[in-house]
Amino acid sequence: MNNEITNEQSLLNLYQGVRGFAVKILNRIDRTDAYLDKLLEIELKNSNLTGPDKALLFEIVHGVMRWMGRIDWILNGFYKGQFSKVVPNIKNALRVALYQILFLDKVPDYAAVNEAVEFVKKLQGQKYADIANGVLRNIIRSKESIRYPNPVEDLINYLSAYYSHPLWMVKRWLNRFGKEETEKLLIANNDKPTLTLRINNLVTNKEEFKNLLNSVGLKYSDSKAHNQFIRMNSLSNITDWEYFAKGYFSVQDESTCFPVLLLDPKPGMRILDLCAAPGGKTGFIADLMQNKGEIVALDRFESRLKVLSKNLDRLKVTNVQAVTIDSLEFTDMIGFDRVLVDAPCSGLGTLTKKPDLKWKKDLGDIRKIINIQQDLIKKGASLLKPGGLLVYSTCTIEPEENEEQISRFLSEHPEFKLVDASLSIQENFISSDGFVKTFPHIHGFDGSFAAKLIRE
Repeated sequence: MNNEITNEQSLLNLYQGVRGFAVKILNRIDRTDAYLDKLLEIELKNSNLTGPDKALLFEIVHGVMRWMGRIDWILNGFYKGQFSKVVPNIKNALRVALYQILFLDKVPDYAAVNEAVEFVKKLQGQKYADIANGVLRNIIRSKESIRYPNPVEDLINYLSAYYSHPLWMVKRWLNRFGKEETEKLLIANNDKPTLTLRINNLVTNKEEFKNLLNSVGLKYSDSKAHNQFIRMNSLSNITDWEYFAKGYFSVQDESTCFPVLLLDPKPGMRILDLCAAPGGKTGFIADLMQNKGEIVALDRFESRLKVLSKNLDRLKVTNVQAVTIDSLEFTDMIGFDRVLVDAPCSGLGTLTKKPDLKWKKDLGDIRKIINIQQDLIKKGASLLKPGGLLVYSTCTIEPEENEEQISRFLSEHPEFKLVDASLSIQENFISSDGFVKTFPHIHGFDGSFAAKLIRE
């Protein structure tokens, strides 16, 4: 028993320092279906890393995930043998080193190589350390002349390798958007995300909040989407700031405002949030209702509702009743004035913030989720009072999950009508067919969709 503990301890000791932690996280993503943000959160909580080291770890693992397509293309070209078959420790140590060599100016090339070589030697022995050393030094020597697929002869493979997106996604977007738009979208997906805050009017107001930001020297600009949102000029550990704990703001993307604005919640109403956790939109709805009336928030996982309740407590929200239930089994005798169906989706509008989704999703995921989305719209519709409004929203840009879902629902439910979203939201966020549609390369925040339906 003691031997086992010692072995485990010595294994953990091998993954020390920022690069060790990075390789450990990347190995886990390779081996399991865990998501990057969750793994990173656990690692940061349990590590004794300093502030700058935490920031570097975040930068490296997000960077490797963001650029893995390009990094692997290069490593494939320089590795003798099949790079895809290499054991995870070596593969991810090389990826981490190459990300630093290609994208981080602060780390000298030789330092990135030495660290990777030492790490591989510790875990896999001298032979593999020598291979890693040779591969990385060869890449550094030829850095300026690395060759990608020829865009004239093979556009799909070129875009996939150079802009680091899976082939199926590139193919799909080329068919829909054409070359120029697709290239802009891929570039935007690889940008570092913007940190956006929603000011919580239940606790503070915009003027007071801006004064607080100014007093600690945090730089920001106003959001073009909605006046309760503020864009921070840099990513920071803003949730460590005392005013986060006091509920002055929540961290949420600007695109999350549109479904709530379409819902048009008013004080005193009875509102159903069908897929509520983690509660960003629920909190905004409560804010616009001034805590008056009732929001019923559903989620099938108790753990997710605990996160929601914690968030809402922090934001001083008092009018939410959280219910752990599969939304499709929820029943209600009274009916609701408003229903929000913020449906589970492929998440392909959020790749700037969640680069690992690129490599975890495939076409099958979209096909799998479509029927669930349709069932949720029907369920939400059945719980709505006559004259009530239903809003359907996603954080994806795929038509099967968005406008095609609405067309399908309306064709089977003549008692519902589409309400033109431009009646309540500025036109640059609205498509010609009356839906909210946002795109990272056009609007500078997550890709999203929202539709507003009225029950006549």
